[in-house]
Amino acid sequence: MRKILAVDDDKDILEVLQFILEDSGYQVDTLSDGHQLFECLNNSLPDLILMDIMLNGLDGRDLCKNVKLNIKTHSIPVIMISASHTISDVLKQDCAPDDFLAKPFDINILLNKIQRQFAA
Repeated sequence: MRKILAVDDDKDILEVLQFILEDSGYQVDTLSDGHQLFECLNNSLPDLILMDIMLNGLDGRDLCKNVKLNIKTHSIPVIMISASHTISDVLKQDCAPDDFLAKPFDINILLNKIQRQFAA
């Protein structure tokens, strides 16, 4: 079973993501504090990371860059999620995420983006 780590400071969004993804057959871990991301990754590596850009004083783009620059985590696909940024901004950054999803998002689009990452 594929494992997904969802990182968002909005606990309601985490609950929805966890419900949708578990219902679709994924194992889901959630993290509401981006400061704990690498501690979490040191304990267990997910097959994919879903991460919000705005994380309570942290920028998810910086966390994504750190994931992509780390030898242990660089191959983990990262899908960034945001209501306040555009795809062109996010995908042009250094160490860009593998995909981007705008909030509010359609469940089917989310699941298709995840499936595409696992098929790559």
